[in-house]
Amino acid sequence: MNVFARFWFEKDNKSYIGVGRAELLTRIANTGSISKAAKEMNMSYKAAWDSVDIMNKLSPMPLVQSNNGGKGGGGTKLTPLGFEALQAFNELERVKNIFFDYLDNSQDFNELLQKLAHLESALKDFKNPH
Repeated sequence: MNVFARFWFEKDNKSYIGVGRAELLTRIANTGSISKAAKEMNMSYKAAWDSVDIMNKLSPMPLVQSNNGGKGGGGTKLTPLGFEALQAFNELERVKNIFFDYLDNSQDFNELLQKLAHLESALKDFKNPH
């Protein structure tokens, strides 16, 4: 038996960053373009732009910055806060995977409950440091 879960960040009771938006941020960082990132994800430019706009508005400072075209062309990049947000999301995803890898392959609910009790006991040390 395996256990699965997804998480996302909310801010002001609104979805802020989840798996899809983290992937969008990664692709923007790699391509330098919202349009190219959207195409790679089979997403419309408007949906990608709306996601960027929501993240930027919920953030204390923008996560994504676009530059107007011109002689050198436009472009889009993550701001330092954008990279920090992406790093935090990816690190939480990594730790979540470790957590669920521990729970995976439980033979039955009893074994799963034992593993959960073990995790809860270990986490109490972090929750109530002396």
